[in-house]
Amino acid sequence: MDNKHLINDKMSLIKHLTGVNSSKLNYYLEVKKINDEIIKQNNRLEIIHQIIKDINIDMSLADTIDRVYQRLPLVIRCDFLGLALMRENELIMTAMEPGCGCTGNPVPFKSLLWHAVKGKKSKVCTLNQNDDTVHICPPLKELKLKSLSLDPLFVKGNVIGVLMIGSCRENAYSEDEVKFTRQLADQLAICIENARLYEQVLSSKIEWEETFRALTDPILLIDQNLNIIRCNDRLDALPGQSTGEPEKSKCYRYVWGRDNKCDGCLLDEVNNKRAPAYRRMQTESSKTFDVYYYPVFNARREIYSVIHHIKDVTERIRMEAQLMQSAKLAAIGEMAAGVAHELNSPMTVIIGNSQMILRDNNTNANNVELIRDVINCGLRCKKIIQNLLIFSRQDQQPMSPTSLNNVVQRVLSLIKYQISRSNINIELDLAQDLPEVPANEQQLDQVLINLLLNARDALEKNTHDKKIIISTGVKKGEQGEQAVATVTDNGTGIAADNLNKIFNPFFTSKDTSKGTGLGLSVSLGIAEAHEGTIEVVSKPGRGSSFSLIIPA
Repeated sequence: MDNKHLINDKMSLIKHLTGVNSSKLNYYLEVKKINDEIIKQNNRLEIIHQIIKDINIDMSLADTIDRVYQRLPLVIRCDFLGLALMRENELIMTAMEPGCGCTGNPVPFKSLLWHAVKGKKSKVCTLNQNDDTVHICPPLKELKLKSLSLDPLFVKGNVIGVLMIGSCRENAYSEDEVKFTRQLADQLAICIENARLYEQVLSSKIEWEETFRALTDPILLIDQNLNIIRCNDRLDALPGQSTGEPEKSKCYRYVWGRDNKCDGCLLDEVNNKRAPAYRRMQTESSKTFDVYYYPVFNARREIYSVIHHIKDVTERIRMEAQLMQSAKLAAIGEMAAGVAHELNSPMTVIIGNSQMILRDNNTNANNVELIRDVINCGLRCKKIIQNLLIFSRQDQQPMSPTSLNNVVQRVLSLIKYQISRSNINIELDLAQDLPEVPANEQQLDQVLINLLLNARDALEKNTHDKKIIISTGVKKGEQGEQAVATVTDNGTGIAADNLNKIFNPFFTSKDTSKGTGLGLSVSLGIAEAHEGTIEVVSKPGRGSSFSLIIPA
């Protein structure tokens, strides 16, 4: 044996005797153990992080349990993973892996899970397959589990459920692993509660948005710069263009069709008074809107936005005008009834006595014509009184077949004298074979009287050649034939700026002593109630033409 081998043998003997090899082995074993522990801790953290991520992205609890179950064996013995949650004093099996067909079922009160709920403590159980508590929980029996870790889920001191981790090995869970299952349960409880809170907030948000959209009135939320933050897509009836995205538009442009801020914008009033503001607006399209601004305050009581509520009150104003007009007609009706009572009796005597005189042959031939004139005038007076009573009658008569020619004749008998005394010539151009319309005759009387009186007023400034033409005819419409009654005058006409406003309630170009601005508004309402309309053609200085159009 050479010197080299002797030296090697001596060195090996020295290392063996001094324990150097043993120290290296222990060192490497310790490093490996620490490294394995670090890997296990990292896996545990990844599992907890995965729970947070999964629940925050709105993954179902069943999917979350499945994801955790796939990774849990890396850090702990796991042949079963389950979750039971409290729901109205019942413990419901919510999710489990592997599935055993009992998801969604209540957990019996004798189950080990209820022990953890009532005790509010984590516990590790060694299972006996002959125990009743195992038989009433199908997963414990079917998977033949021998160890079970139970961890209550706490939220604000209350138990909201139980996390179950099971193994087919006895005494599978060490004290360190129990601490991990407790951490896992705590994190799962936080995430479940956050998910519940998020769901409540989301549900409230959806409920608020659906309520917001369900309102039939246009409602907008605007900021201090008049930018639309949100609206309920009910802006079609407004004069704005309503094109593009409202959230990128100014309210005055998107809602009102203006290029600049509205005059007297209510936002300024809201900011100055720190209180709601109101205004009534009329548009050129004969619409009337009630506009409300309500301030929205932040936590520092600063106004950071405004609720812009718009209500179309066109029909309501028209109905109010109709009621006012009806009240006037009711007063006229009472007066007409009294006049009729007072006049009918003497008129009957006049007509009766005149007829008796005619029967006598002693009457002078020259007086016969005079007496006949007395009789005819008396009968005409009675007819006028009768028409006045019909016109002022306020009970709602049913629709009946009506001829516009008869309406024209009846109305002229009432107001022809008023028009003629203003030196106005009335020309009639009534169509033959005019189709009848379903209508309330008294209401149509009201419309034509208003049109004729307006034509008379329009001729007031004319010094000569005052003329009103009343014509009837037939017009073809989308829904078939339409009967038309037109009143045309050669008066002052209507200014172009006012043409779109004449049907607005209370709009009038007359002196306050001569008009209230209700006549045309009420007339249009009556026409629309008959499924018809009123069309206007007017040229300033040359006259106007109003046509009542009713479907035949």
